[in-house]
Amino acid sequence: MSNTKIPGLSFSWKRALGVTKVKREFTKATGIPTTKAGVERKIGGAIINAIFGKK
Repeated sequence: MSNTKIPGLSFSWKRALGVTKVKREFTKATGIPTTKAGVERKIGGAIINAIFGKK
């Protein structure tokens, strides 16, 4: 999502403040994803493993 009309030039306040880095470090340290898709994938995998067991 760009807030300028210059192609190839964008600004991300999350990257500027370090939010992206903190989220990435948290995910790597805990193994808990910080995105909606990641959480859904993790929960889905846990349910499948609970039903069918690990092979």
